[in-house]
Amino acid sequence: MKRNIITLLAGVLLLTILAWLSLKLMSKKGKSDAELIEFAISDTTNISQIIITDAQSNKITLVNKNGLWEEDNGDCVSQQNVSFILDAAKNIEFKGYLPENSTRKFTELMASQHTKVEFFVDGEWEKTWYIGPSSQDHYGQVMLLETKDEGKSTSPVMMRIKGLKGIIEPRFFADKRKWMCTNIFALSVDEINSVNVQFIDEPSRSFSVKKNKQNFIVKQGMNSLSVVDTANIYRYLQAYKKIHFALPNYEMSARQCDSIKKSLPFCKLQVNQTNGKSTLLKLYRIKAKEEERNEFGELVNMDMNNFWCILPNGQLVKCQYFVFNPLLLGHVYFPAMVLEKKPPTK
Repeated sequence: MKRNIITLLAGVLLLTILAWLSLKLMSKKGKSDAELIEFAISDTTNISQIIITDAQSNKITLVNKNGLWEEDNGDCVSQQNVSFILDAAKNIEFKGYLPENSTRKFTELMASQHTKVEFFVDGEWEKTWYIGPSSQDHYGQVMLLETKDEGKSTSPVMMRIKGLKGIIEPRFFADKRKWMCTNIFALSVDEINSVNVQFIDEPSRSFSVKKNKQNFIVKQGMNSLSVVDTANIYRYLQAYKKIHFALPNYEMSARQCDSIKKSLPFCKLQVNQTNGKSTLLKLYRIKAKEEERNEFGELVNMDMNNFWCILPNGQLVKCQYFVFNPLLLGHVYFPAMVLEKKPPTK
């Protein structure tokens, strides 16, 4: 009888232990599953900050200022690039688990090679994505998740964007040059108070346009032009409505950039707005491998398609003449300008 009671008690104890272990495992499993796949942020309008850090330790911090995104230092960033990120944050979904034999490999790989994306909601850190390589079919991305409630997941999973076949990683980059806004001027005629175009090596091409009450005064150098068509003045100023640079600087080293900044520009373009803001651009020619014809038909050893420009914030960008010529070629709008012909600089 005593032996039966002992056996019964032992059985009950064993069942209790097994039940406890099962509950614990189920609890861990539930936590692990949530930890692995809940990447999405349902309401992206509340995202206040995004920090992206790549494998080369490049880092950019994007801040939401009343619906308009900018860099944390106040610089303008591409709103379209931000929209791609917000779309991914809202529509990311679970694609599948990695095969057991590759989980360890990707876990080790992602320890050193990943893009880190930190999301903040209403000023508080919400979750972090660790973006690794693409899945083998290139229709998804290997990723890890970290949240404030669940911590960091231990095993990567495959994720994708709902309704799209493709990888996620290209939407997330920390190279600040790729985030730069390309617009330089977006001004209406009413916003412009004066424009001064100064050619350093060809002073006769310099001119200025300045608002004078309801009219404008056009000067070549220090001398006012006696005959100016008002319609042409408005045509010229309307050219400032949409001016963009072509490319950020991907070619010149910091040392080369400093060398350019210390040299003389071929032109300085300054625009003063009616609100008091002033924008000064310095333009530098690019040498060509072979001589090309300039806008006057002269053979010169310079690239006639592109030039370097230093923006007010000190950034060096590449611009195109066909975009800027409507701002620089004053004689086209003001035929009264008398240009001095001189041999081209070699």
